[in-house]
Amino acid sequence: MGDARRYFALPSPFAMKRGGELRGAHVAYETWGTLNAARDNAVLVLTGLSPSAHMASCAEDPTPGWWEGMAGPGKAIDTTRWFVICVNSLGSDKGSTCPASIDPATGEPYRLTFPELALEDVANAAHGVATSLGISQLACLIGCSMGGMSALAYMLLHPHSVRAHISVDTAPQAQPFAIAIRSLQREAIRLDPQFNEGRYDIHATEGGCYPDLGMSIARKLGVITYRSAMEWNGRFARIRLDPEQREDEPFGREFQVESYLEGHAQRFVRNFDPNCYLYLSRASDWFDIAEYGHGSVLEGLKRIHVERAMVIGVSTDILFPLQQQEQIAEGLQAAGARVEFVALDSPQGHDAFLVDIDNYSRAIGGFLNRLAAA
Repeated sequence: MGDARRYFALPSPFAMKRGGELRGAHVAYETWGTLNAARDNAVLVLTGLSPSAHMASCAEDPTPGWWEGMAGPGKAIDTTRWFVICVNSLGSDKGSTCPASIDPATGEPYRLTFPELALEDVANAAHGVATSLGISQLACLIGCSMGGMSALAYMLLHPHSVRAHISVDTAPQAQPFAIAIRSLQREAIRLDPQFNEGRYDIHATEGGCYPDLGMSIARKLGVITYRSAMEWNGRFARIRLDPEQREDEPFGREFQVESYLEGHAQRFVRNFDPNCYLYLSRASDWFDIAEYGHGSVLEGLKRIHVERAMVIGVSTDILFPLQQQEQIAEGLQAAGARVEFVALDSPQGHDAFLVDIDNYSRAIGGFLNRLAAA
């Protein structure tokens, strides 16, 4: 398997919104397509909490990306037309400087000495990538989930750097339900004895000192909120596992949905650093566009100036409810953008943008086609 990642060295020191700084830091990114002579066909994608920069397959890395059905030649995000960039968030362990990285001042991993991370820091790092590629204005900025919040910060902090915006299943601020869920996820990780105040073995093999249990519970909590009750009922109902598949212990797994959650968790546990999870999760809680509008979400959004925007939400999303997508659409329209609002009825909940590719492709591809023709 190849590696298509490229790396952008952040200014050193790189000042963080909440204080502190990073030295010798970088972020990973991947690109598809060709930047035209006018440098006006760039589309930047900002990701959710855990995805890497590998959004789609390419010659250097032919493995399927996390949005494989959405981006590529002839797809909704057409890489024969657009120069597409996907940046791995600052603070993520998928190639960017993060709590698992070596602190050059000590020669040891940062762990919990990593500076407090804000999504504004993620946005500034991504903007640095675009600037380093000679792009003064993006044709379109796409933000998914946590990446949608980072995208709002990007447009606020860097006026006139974005022509059009696609907001996908995100929010202008974290609501109490989302904060509560993420708080429980962090608590599960921190209370695992193997977490050891962040000093677990980052490279632990099976059985090493690593908060597997805490990460497993955190992931299960997340997966439950990423889908809707309709989805759970339709997929699993009350179907029980075959007797030989059940755990031979009191209160062990008995239903298929329990087994599904366990499988999901096990695939994730050793594939994302726990400290990174804590930092990015808390950054999502902290983000509040009302900070830029004297306490008003609408006034904060009105400070964003783009020509066109599409705001997509799904009616079954309990983590980023449809009302929050409506807020974003209203604010961008009040700021003067031509806004298209798309409310989908996908049963998959928050994860619909990763699963219901046909409906999301139709919306996103249509918008990008109209943008290209404008």
